[in-house]
Amino acid sequence: MPRGQGDRAFDVVVIDADRVRENASNRLESVLADVAGLEQFRRSDSRTANPTSQGISLRGIGGNAGSRALLVLDGVPQADPFGGWVPFPAYATDRIGLIRVTRGGGSGYFGPGELAGTVEIESAPAQAQAPLAADLAYGSRRAFDASASATLARGEGAATLSAAYARGDGFFPTVSGSRGPADRPAPYKQFSAATRTVIAVGAETELQANLSGFTDTRERGTAFTRNRSEGADASVRLVGRGTWGWSALAYLQTRAFASRFAGVDAARTVANPTLNQYNTPASGVGGRFELVAPVGQGRDVCFGADVRRVDGRTQENYSYVTGLPTQLRVAGGAALTYGLFADGSAELGDLTLGGRLDQWRLNDGVLREKVIAPGVPLTEARFAEGRGTEWTGRAGAAWAPVSAVTLRAAGYRGWRLPTLNDLYRPIRVGAEATAANAAPDPEGLVGVDGGGGFYRVRQNLDAIRSIGLEVDARWDRGPWSLRASWSHVDPRVEASGGAAALDGLRPAQTPRDLLSGSLAWRRGGAVR
Repeated sequence: MPRGQGDRAFDVVVIDADRVRENASNRLESVLADVAGLEQFRRSDSRTANPTSQGISLRGIGGNAGSRALLVLDGVPQADPFGGWVPFPAYATDRIGLIRVTRGGGSGYFGPGELAGTVEIESAPAQAQAPLAADLAYGSRRAFDASASATLARGEGAATLSAAYARGDGFFPTVSGSRGPADRPAPYKQFSAATRTVIAVGAETELQANLSGFTDTRERGTAFTRNRSEGADASVRLVGRGTWGWSALAYLQTRAFASRFAGVDAARTVANPTLNQYNTPASGVGGRFELVAPVGQGRDVCFGADVRRVDGRTQENYSYVTGLPTQLRVAGGAALTYGLFADGSAELGDLTLGGRLDQWRLNDGVLREKVIAPGVPLTEARFAEGRGTEWTGRAGAAWAPVSAVTLRAAGYRGWRLPTLNDLYRPIRVGAEATAANAAPDPEGLVGVDGGGGFYRVRQNLDAIRSIGLEVDARWDRGPWSLRASWSHVDPRVEASGGAAALDGLRPAQTPRDLLSGSLAWRRGGAVR
């Protein structure tokens, strides 16, 4: 559906198809690095990092494995239904037509979960693609990238089939000065494929059908650290472009994840298994309906409803003794959210107002732990059902006193339900353990633009107050173009009670300054 003019009131960065294709790495996370302030929980790319570290966030509120920014592809949420991380290798860049990043939450347009902002990806239209296209690259460490697509366009209908493959022997994740016999390169192998069909089913109605899948295998530099992700998505959307515009969407997601973890001795001579998360199945199913009212020139109003249910569980062996696991854990549950949303804007001062109201419910939460050999139960916890109501809202205004200057102001409130991984799965990193806690409140965000062992439990902080400045610039002169992006942010934790020691600290994995720049030269069909 066409976007409302009210976007001028918000901090929106648009990355077009040309810029996506000019990225040297052909990887989505590198393309998103053009947007200062958009950060992952870890700074490695999706060839070497553990997939569970690929949560994305905005506005300096702290990294997390579960995303605090909402990523959607053609209107479908993309985060893992169990853990909230993003499967970056699933998105071949030649299939992307546009990326729109909105810093700051509150719109609720694409559903709940866009606590700090939204990343919208739109598939490239078939009419803008070549009938046949292919790309091959080979580099050091036997790295190999390949992608190919075929497109058939007839009138208002089109079909596209594409695939991408990448593999490499990888590099040593451990720096040479700290490396030992236990360290080795981190190889990877990744494949994705997608098909998209667009059919005109009437003079003003269009049917869009998407089907995609991916596999992703990585190792993280020692024995017993192999991980594998798999997934498939299917969606069907009807779009009506008559006097009353409308859109109806239904989608299904399936995910599977397995990962092994190792501990390395101080001399880095040997790695021993510590955890085998051998199966983490998850699924998501949802739907959405949107209606755009004909309210006259210079105004737009849309409203609708959506629903999403996710469920998943982790199955893992842990507590290794002489290389063998002694205990088994199963943890997981289900979450349901459904809500109503509305958004409108007017040309008078580019005023915009939007919001949504959601109901959420958590159920089937369980944590089971037992000793493997005799099957003696250690933990048998069934968590009570949780439910509640949350609201999302934003308001903004933009004003152009002269043609070259636009002044804008916006305020917003977003919310995010903790992931199933956050709620039900205990974790351990070295000597530090974190217990499961199925009782934390949903996270909320209000903003304006302008050496020992520990045992912990996940709890809500009072707040994170984040103040910052974001600047995006572009310069074009003949065949040359320059892009730059800078984010300067000073977030601080507000904490009391048992978390008082964190009061005034910066959230982890949140740099004060993020800089991104690119210089390109274009002549004919060549880009450097």
